[in-house]
Amino acid sequence: MARESFWKNQTRAKNVMKRRSQLRPLKEQFESAKEELEEAFILLDLAEEEQDLKTLKEVHAKVNTIEEELNRLEILHLLGGQHDHRNAIVTIHAGAGGTEAQDWAEMLLRMYLRWCENRRYNSQIIDLLEGEEAGIKSVTFTVEGEYVYGYLKSEVGIHRLVRISPFDASGRRHTSFAAVFVYPEIEEDIVVEIKEDDLRIDTFRASGAGGQHVNKTSSAVRITHLPTGIVVQCQNERSQHRNKELAMKVLKARLYELEEKKKAEERDKLAKEKKEIAWGSQIRSYILQPYRLVKDHRTEVEVGNVDAVLDGDLDGFMKAFLVSPWVT
Repeated sequence: MARESFWKNQTRAKNVMKRRSQLRPLKEQFESAKEELEEAFILLDLAEEEQDLKTLKEVHAKVNTIEEELNRLEILHLLGGQHDHRNAIVTIHAGAGGTEAQDWAEMLLRMYLRWCENRRYNSQIIDLLEGEEAGIKSVTFTVEGEYVYGYLKSEVGIHRLVRISPFDASGRRHTSFAAVFVYPEIEEDIVVEIKEDDLRIDTFRASGAGGQHVNKTSSAVRITHLPTGIVVQCQNERSQHRNKELAMKVLKARLYELEEKKKAEERDKLAKEKKEIAWGSQIRSYILQPYRLVKDHRTEVEVGNVDAVLDGDLDGFMKAFLVSPWVT
């Protein structure tokens, strides 16, 4: 950075400085953990020499704290991808199964929103299409916080649910599917060229709850990017201007992801080609009947506490994914 040539390419220099600012706290935290460990060794030697049980307990507590800190730093080290530090845009689509699948999509939405709450991340639903009888057909929401995309990229794929159907009077077991897609939110300093002539912007009245304002004004916005066929919409804000702004943010993220996918094969994992949302392509299964188990088919991680998982306890699955060969 001291070289004059470093600053000639402002975009590269800015990216390097940003990455440096992200890595510096990690380095400082690692060095702090290293010092704590050295102190623990000194205390252990003293405790053994003096046969001091109280000091041994103190050493044990200190080592446990250091272990927790190193586990946290290991995860942050794994979150070193180009976009891992960014906010995320998440889309859930109900798959095969009708009302069953739509109810499952809503359960997944609740699961991810609870995960966000547990981590104190900010989430905002920007578009939601309700099912005819129950659940949702699709939803798009944003999540803001440190390394959000890095964590949520592990959730991309088909999620399968097996349970006794609450919508079947005969009480039969049903299998439902829903697809989850995650995109990194693109910052304003990254240029994604979108020509006005390439856009078709439609306004319409928002559906669902919202009172008289929703019913009387065409505040919802749908944007179609004609060259790619990508369609995004937003209807959850009362202002048409705000809905358009949020829809453009989603479109920008999807176009950037599409362009990156074309440029590099390794970026293909951001949004793999959409498989049929049905049997045989799932990344994770949630079994409620005849036994209770959640299994990730990529990492082989299994959790018996299904209720905890559906309440947003996903960190075990996410960590296993980050350390697996699936992440390159």
